[in-house]
Amino acid sequence: MTETATEQGQNEPPQRCGFVAIIGAPNAGKSTLVNRIVGAKITIVSRKVQTTRIPVRGIVTSGKNQIVLIDTPGIFEPRRRLDKAMVGAAWGGAQDADVVVLLVDAAKGIDDDVNRILDRLADARSAKILVLNKVDRLNDKTALLAIIEEISSRVSFDDVLMISALTGDGVDELLGVLGRWLPEGPWHYPADDISDLPMRLLAAEITREKIYDRLHQELPYAITVETADWKTLKNKSFRIEQTIFVERDSQKKIVLGKRGETIKAISSEARSELSAILEAPVHLFLFVKVRENWSDDPERYRQLGLDYPRE
Repeated sequence: MTETATEQGQNEPPQRCGFVAIIGAPNAGKSTLVNRIVGAKITIVSRKVQTTRIPVRGIVTSGKNQIVLIDTPGIFEPRRRLDKAMVGAAWGGAQDADVVVLLVDAAKGIDDDVNRILDRLADARSAKILVLNKVDRLNDKTALLAIIEEISSRVSFDDVLMISALTGDGVDELLGVLGRWLPEGPWHYPADDISDLPMRLLAAEITREKIYDRLHQELPYAITVETADWKTLKNKSFRIEQTIFVERDSQKKIVLGKRGETIKAISSEARSELSAILEAPVHLFLFVKVRENWSDDPERYRQLGLDYPRE
């Protein structure tokens, strides 16, 4: 006896869609994990702490599930106005999410930043998943059990997993777990979307990443990049102008480098990556300007999509 169309429909899994906030201390591997799950680069990665400044959404559609991943800024003890805005954005993303993933660097264990997150996370009403990342760096895996036991004694988690976002180990399992915690409902985005980040902003972020990669030690944290102009040319290539803002003349000299060599290298690296993403030639023009105390300018926060903290 064959099933009717109605019975077949009843046996199909329901369509699910939800927001998953990835939170954690700086350099826990949040951006690496989001890029790994999405399968494309949608958020920048750097050795420099607090690289991610705004929540970035990555979209994964698989089967009946659509997972909207929110890569949040690292949560730490804020000291400056920009720090407060970033931490506020991270917690805002967590509060609005259906599922919260706490990503912990297993090699570092439970430090002050993780302790602060645990103190506040206990009151979260969303489903909570603990994920220990960078387990490939540990020779003695028994240390993982002690970390899990201590964290679980303070916050009740619905699932616990161990992964390596860098190698991909355990990431498919995590994706399956996330799908089970999504609420039933229609998808928020088309099935082929991978991010809702505007290309102008992603392009600026990529250039900022290349600056950090090349000037990790020399350049202070307070630097920002804005895409000033974007044109599609007749031959389908792109002409992009960006401005790198620093706070002092001494920083401008560092970014430019001797005879402009540093800025040329940054431009070349950013242009190459943008060309690959856009699948077309890119003509990138970078300018460096001094904007003193830009991190105290409310307009800059508005452009980044951050709330301006009133100190």
